[in-house]
Amino acid sequence: MKAIAIQAFGGPEGLAVIEVPDPVPGDGQVLIETEASGVGGVDQLIRSGVLGAYGFKPGHILGSEVAGTVSAVGDGVDPGWFGRRVWAFVGLQGGYAERAVAPVTATVPLPDGRSAVDAVTLGSSGAVAHFALRHAHFAPGESVLVRGAAGGLGTMAVQLAARGGASAIAVTTSLAERGERLRALGATHVLDRAGEAEDAPEGFDVIIDIVAGPDLPAFLDKLNPNGRLVAIGLMGGPPPADFGLRLFAAFQQSRSFATFSLDTVPDADRFAATADVLAGDLEAVVHAVLPLDHAVRAHALLDAGGVFGRLALTPPGRDGA
Repeated sequence: MKAIAIQAFGGPEGLAVIEVPDPVPGDGQVLIETEASGVGGVDQLIRSGVLGAYGFKPGHILGSEVAGTVSAVGDGVDPGWFGRRVWAFVGLQGGYAERAVAPVTATVPLPDGRSAVDAVTLGSSGAVAHFALRHAHFAPGESVLVRGAAGGLGTMAVQLAARGGASAIAVTTSLAERGERLRALGATHVLDRAGEAEDAPEGFDVIIDIVAGPDLPAFLDKLNPNGRLVAIGLMGGPPPADFGLRLFAAFQQSRSFATFSLDTVPDADRFAATADVLAGDLEAVVHAVLPLDHAVRAHALLDAGGVFGRLALTPPGRDGA
């Protein structure tokens, strides 16, 4: 089968189409005929070599989530899964391929009418945004800022904050056109990358930060008393080593900072949340759907920073509908 592997870490040109044997489902696993593979920020970080400390090596097949049809089941798996259309989390490898294996415990049936492309756009991103807001102890009536809102995580966080009863939802983005699209998803204020605008709220109860980077301390200053900033991404790189001093400088404001990863959520809760997201009414914001062998182009789009929502790859002959 065809798959996309990292031949050399660095730029998108280090990705290549390779031929590998079909995977075989092991105990507790299902084999999925891939209709769509999600392309996200973690793939970009792995490909670039930023996460080299985690042991990724050349030959690594990217992709953490897929959607398609179960074509085989391993030992211990209910045969009733055979032939079902599903979304699945395959780990941090194996998703950019014509077929993929996943634990049945990380596999969610697709509701009627939910496309494979929609599924890989909503599945992980929706769960991250859901639990990040919960990690921030977000409550109805509170104000929220989503920093770096134009990507898959950001568009989900904006929609969930709106549905959760936020009093105001601000977003940071560099382009006016993106701001208008974010307003359509529920944003009430559009700020520039520095978090400034004429009508910007004075402070926020919750900040969901997908960027981090050198400007993170300035956003800690934008928290209201008892405000909480939760970092769920590092797309701007790590923050300064001394960023926590900003919290101590405003000690009497009782502000707080936290990181959040889905790895800390028990699988049963994690995939139950994904099932709820897929069955709900969140809009799947899809920037583009590209053929599997156009993975280099997909990653070039990510690196250029112009993606609104998420990208998906589809194998030959499968359109992800």
